[in-house]
Amino acid sequence: MDAVLALNNVGVCYRRRAGIFRSKPFWAVRDATFELRRGETLGIIGGNGAGKSTILRVIAGIIQPDKGVLSKPGDYSASLLALQVGFVPHLTARENIFLSGMILGLSRRELAERFDAIVAFSDLGEFIDEPIRTYSVGMRARLGFAISIQADPDILLVDEVLGVGDAAFREKSGAAMREKIESNKTVVLVSHQAASIREFCNRVVWIERGATIAIGAPAEILKRYQQQVTAKRTPAAPAPG
Repeated sequence: MDAVLALNNVGVCYRRRAGIFRSKPFWAVRDATFELRRGETLGIIGGNGAGKSTILRVIAGIIQPDKGVLSKPGDYSASLLALQVGFVPHLTARENIFLSGMILGLSRRELAERFDAIVAFSDLGEFIDEPIRTYSVGMRARLGFAISIQADPDILLVDEVLGVGDAAFREKSGAAMREKIESNKTVVLVSHQAASIREFCNRVVWIERGATIAIGAPAEILKRYQQQVTAKRTPAAPAPG
């Protein structure tokens, strides 16, 4: 399969406050190197703070790398599917559907045409005209997913949106993602859920401390990753004495 984009030694640096008048650099991503192939679903795994979400933002064009190169051989659009993008708490769900949807690249006309489907998918019913500050975490997550799944870019970037809501909604959201993937969509999926990575992904990139550790088949990379996680959790044996 042809590569639609490639990261080569990409790094992203932020500034952290180190005092009242001082700051120090922090490399959220130090050395990310991999390619994304047309029509594949590429998983990204790693611990909290590994740099996974920052990498998605680089691919989406939200932030620019401070070192390395992000190359796109063709003119491909990428959209970040993340829950509650652009939500304003004091606005109603109806208003937030249009606001968040336009941030994701949908036109007002497209959102108007898909409005009923978004409301039905989110299961909000009569609460659609209530401010979302009154919503539970689960209600906001359902609304965010229902809006985000409407986006249809060339490259879909999915940041930890699976597994939200109750069992019935998890099944429904999983089916919606499966339909997207089976339509030959090019997808990058960040998830802590090994089951989702195994089900959806063709290949997996393991990121740790902002650097690419390994790339390969899901079963192989997940096994190595889980072995490392288990080793870190297992206390060292006491020294003989």
